[in-house]
Amino acid sequence: MSLFPDVRSFEDALLSLPAPDDAAITAASARQAQLTKPAGSLGRLEDVAVFFAAWQQVERPVIARGRAAIFAGNHGITVHGVSAFPGEVTVEMVRNFERGGAAINALSAAAGLELVVVPIALDRPTGDFTTGPAMDADECLAALSAGAAVVEDGVDLLVLGEMGIGNTTPAAALAARSFGGTGRDWVGKGTGIDAEGLARKERVVDAGLARHADAPMTAFETLRRLGGREIAAIAGAVLAARLKRMPVLLDGFITCAAVAPLAVANRAITAHCLAAHCSAEQGHQALLDRLGLEPLLRLSMRLGEGSGAAVATQVVRSALAAHAGMATFTEAGVSGGQ
Repeated sequence: MSLFPDVRSFEDALLSLPAPDDAAITAASARQAQLTKPAGSLGRLEDVAVFFAAWQQVERPVIARGRAAIFAGNHGITVHGVSAFPGEVTVEMVRNFERGGAAINALSAAAGLELVVVPIALDRPTGDFTTGPAMDADECLAALSAGAAVVEDGVDLLVLGEMGIGNTTPAAALAARSFGGTGRDWVGKGTGIDAEGLARKERVVDAGLARHADAPMTAFETLRRLGGREIAAIAGAVLAARLKRMPVLLDGFITCAAVAPLAVANRAITAHCLAAHCSAEQGHQALLDRLGLEPLLRLSMRLGEGSGAAVATQVVRSALAAHAGMATFTEAGVSGGQ
């Protein structure tokens, strides 16, 4: 059964977000204060541990089962030459994922994550958003529900990523419509286009913003008009994960752009999310700032595929290992506990 059978169900869910567990935050923070280390000496690892406690509703959170979900879609705006690669590469890369040969295969295995690849209607690119909506309502609902479907009971951490030639262009358009600005403010080089290609992308984004300027400023309308199937799927997964209190690691610019329209509707949507890294893509830092997220890593990555989030998973595992495995001052017989 689809989690989002109609627009109302999606909008109602976005306005009914569970909050973190205050009792678990108190218990985890108290444990951190008693571990055999100077207070705050593990920096953000301490914060990450308490964050996971808040959403798993326990003092000592674990990642017994982590899942990386990578969504793939094709985009009609590639007709404007906004990518250095043809749309066929999306299908070829999905095949590479399925055969185990991509970066995300290696990185998710190293991080102990099960990998789920979800191609969505790759034979039907979205519409060209400079002339009309990228998706009709049913297509957008189907994509949202495809994202929600990967959020299974028993998953302790959801890592989200994407694959879709041309998708930095709709991502820039979503960021611009959500937080203001023009194509120049949000467009980057993506897969490596030249200066002429960059100017084309800026014009395409501006044309899309102008074409849909009078559309309702709702999360659903922004996603369906300027997004893509894999981008809407990420939004659906983020929302479904929140309903299950499941922590989420967001990957790069595109993954964060999928959350932007949701954040405009309800700022609290990012409370169960961690930003894995800040990518080298133009606009990602500005987008993280608007979403109120501080990245765990800065490695100049710009691959997509959930690759940065898979790497950051190992930081999260370290945070939880220290939180659960260290002795308290009392247990260790060490002076200095408060």
